[in-house]
Amino acid sequence: MKFYHRVSELELLTKLEKQSKQNSKMAVILGKRRIGKTSLALESVKNQRFVYLFIAKKSETLLCEQFSKEIERVLDVQLIGKLETFKDIFAWLIHYAKENPITVIIDEFQEFYAINPSVYSDIQCIWDLNKATSKMRLLFIGSIYPLMSKIFENQKEPLFRRADNIIKLNPFSISQIQNILQDNSINDLKNLFEFYLLTGGMPKYLDLLITNQCHNLDSCLDYMLSKDSPFLNEGRNQLIEEFGGNYATYFSILELISRGKTSSSEIESILQKNVSAYLANLEKVYNIITSFKPIDAKPNSRLQKYFINDNFLQFCFHYFHNNRDAIEMQNFNYIKQQIESSISTYSGRILERFFVAILKESQQYNRIGSYWERGHKNEIDIVAINDAEKRILLAEVKMNAKRNSIDRLEHRAIKLLRQYHDYEVSYQLLSLEDAKSLLAQLN
Repeated sequence: MKFYHRVSELELLTKLEKQSKQNSKMAVILGKRRIGKTSLALESVKNQRFVYLFIAKKSETLLCEQFSKEIERVLDVQLIGKLETFKDIFAWLIHYAKENPITVIIDEFQEFYAINPSVYSDIQCIWDLNKATSKMRLLFIGSIYPLMSKIFENQKEPLFRRADNIIKLNPFSISQIQNILQDNSINDLKNLFEFYLLTGGMPKYLDLLITNQCHNLDSCLDYMLSKDSPFLNEGRNQLIEEFGGNYATYFSILELISRGKTSSSEIESILQKNVSAYLANLEKVYNIITSFKPIDAKPNSRLQKYFINDNFLQFCFHYFHNNRDAIEMQNFNYIKQQIESSISTYSGRILERFFVAILKESQQYNRIGSYWERGHKNEIDIVAINDAEKRILLAEVKMNAKRNSIDRLEHRAIKLLRQYHDYEVSYQLLSLEDAKSLLAQLN
């Protein structure tokens, strides 16, 4: 699949490249795995000379041996003596850049925490002494958001405020997914929703499905549920690596959330243990779940739910995690039958996200959320508010339009609307077909 979108990010990286011809510039590219960080960096160096260094989980000595060979190959130079530490490697590169403008890309930069944390201080010292006289565009890439944020945004860290720009990548928007699918002759609204349901707009997953000729839910599932599919163990292996020895408890929590047990009390009653620390880590350290309160809830309100903020991981934990035996036996028909028998119910919750994503992209509202009262009473799927224009939209979302009811929605909103007596109120009953008009407004 060709490189899509990221226009503003590419413009920024191009600007930095031009500026680096005068003195060195540093940028950081942050984002989840599979979101296209490396693709963006490599797209920005097309037809340019660059050095790409990937920080694998191995000893610093072996890394530097590998990096030395790569530098000699790419730059067509002969290194004199052994560069056995990353400090040596970086010092050589920045001195080389004094006479030869160059881009250096360092991928999975947060891994130095486990290999040699002093590298961050070494880079800071070398950078501060040489950036004014060197011509390097230095790009750091990291997939573990909390660690990368700590490196560059914590005032106690040596690289604090050293980056000229920090680029935080998000999944593709609904209109961007639609554009990619249309480029590949996939034009149906239902198919757009299915690709969103499975990928959430993650570029790598879209690429895999499109490249393998998937064009609807059925063909996507056939590919995902096949012997050599990269999807079957993708989420599991990725998270085991990050969670370490505690992964079993984290996985149990994520499976429960994926199945609609979205409050801490529900999760604790099933697991019979306190999970507050695990939930905090999943949200603040690993950035896998997001907590949310009813719109307009007070900050100290105990009404709170959680959702998995990655559609692919949500799908994995709902359908793959508790079917590991079937996956090991390669009984993919069994899993597909389970998906087909429940996908309508499962899709309903993702359809809410789909409409929220469209409304956010429309930029018509400054607050978007949901509403419920204690005991899960009077739940309203979507509440969108424009405080400047004093408008409030209340929406009920269902896959089956016949199950929607204006009377029910109006009744559920009585208490909420007491706070918005002078606002223009509109009610909408949304099913997938209603996305057409909303999407048309984005294009």
